Amino acid sequence: MGRRALVTGGTRGIGAAISVKLKEAGYDVAANYAGNDAAAQAFSNDTGIPVFKWDVGDYDACAAGLAEVAEAQGGSLEVLINNAGITRDGMFHKMTPEQWNDVIRVDLTSLFNMTRPVIDGMREAGFGRVVNISSINGQKGQMGQVNYSAAKAGVIGFTKALAQETARKGITVNCVAPGYIDTDMVAAVPENVLQSIIGGIPVNRLGKAEEIGAAVVYLCSDDAGFVTGATLAANGGQYVSG
Repeated sequence: MGRRALVTGGTRGIGAAISVKLKEAGYDVAANYAGNDAAAQAFSNDTGIPVFKWDVGDYDACAAGLAEVAEAQGGSLEVLINNAGITRDGMFHKMTPEQWNDVIRVDLTSLFNMTRPVIDGMREAGFGRVVNISSINGQKGQMGQVNYSAAKAGVIGFTKALAQETARKGITVNCVAPGYIDTDMVAAVPENVLQSIIGGIPVNRLGKAEEIGAAVVYLCSDDAGFVTGATLAANGGQYVSG
């Protein structure tokens, strides 16, 4: 078996593509999910990847879920992909505390909840890979997504700081910031809006979930051992930061 890996939100969309790409690369992959039992079971049946249900916004649930995964995989986690996320969009002057808190809890606090229980094991082993999924909107901001943009910007800050703390222990911490990817969520956008989005992407198309998966596989590999604290922008040139 390859190195033990877990992908949060790993049964649908970008997360599913990451899970599959890691399995194809030889990793022993488990996928976490939050709510859609039917979709998760269908994903597991199709891919052979075991699935585990818990709320990444709940620290105790994460600790219990990670212990279950470790028992199933026969050892502590070596690779963690923090991908789970939600949106609760709305203009800020109309945003409710629930919309704010839900997104911060799932999209940002989950990084602490998931990474804290496994970091000691990685430090003791002298090896680890943590890859966090941010967003183009965490880099440039997006109207109607103050909560989401704040959370995803926080993901980048989390990545940079933790990378400095763990580098000497053989643990790399990196980030991928996807742009607009051809997933079910983007497909639900009205056609005229979608065409406007594509018109603003220099490569003139949506990204593919598999392309994000391939980027994650690289960051998890031995070849990426000198890459840590980095944010890999995968957005087709839509936003280029210095």
